[in-house]
Amino acid sequence: MIRTSTAGAFTRVELVLVVAGLGLLTTFFVRGQVDTGNRPMRDRIFCISNLKQIGLAFRMWSNDHDDKFPMQFNADKEGTREAIEKQEPWLHFVALSNELSNPKVLACPADDRKRATNFAVLGVQHISYFVGLDADEAIPSMLLSGDRNVTNDVAARKGILELKDSPPPGWTETLHHERGNLGLADGSALQTTNARLSSLVVAANKSNKIGKTRLQLPETTGP
Repeated sequence: MIRTSTAGAFTRVELVLVVAGLGLLTTFFVRGQVDTGNRPMRDRIFCISNLKQIGLAFRMWSNDHDDKFPMQFNADKEGTREAIEKQEPWLHFVALSNELSNPKVLACPADDRKRATNFAVLGVQHISYFVGLDADEAIPSMLLSGDRNVTNDVAARKGILELKDSPPPGWTETLHHERGNLGLADGSALQTTNARLSSLVVAANKSNKIGKTRLQLPETTGP
């Protein structure tokens, strides 16, 4: 079906205002959590805020590129599809440098990853989040980004983790105490248990054309 308008799309100004407002609200809320010494809650809130900003940046990029994310375009169209085969996951975020002004949000506060000071030096060591390679705006529940400690007990191949209905996916203890945060294709972000993650993957696999969810992890890649 041909899309006849962009009436449902965010404008760039609207998204910038949303990101700015989200950052302020998170700062005020987290300041209260710091006062009570609740470090895990503070980290989760910051992490979800990071993923929300990343998701909005992806949506801003897609609004200028036929409602598709950079992973679906080659470099000649300002995309990052080549980064998949080259095992350079940080390039997906470099493509967002005009929309995502601060690369520090690419590192979760519960992670030991260093925060990059600018996009020119961004590398895999600065990133806490995976990228959903097949995320589609038309399927809002598909995984777009999320904590890197996702697993299904199957080794990633060339940095790509394929999530099918079985074995079920889950979270390791590396971050957030066997829970994890996700950014979805509609720009939303949420914290999930293992059961919630599994149900989202099953739903996404039923909706997409390939019957699986491919994630590119910001890790040292395997064979």
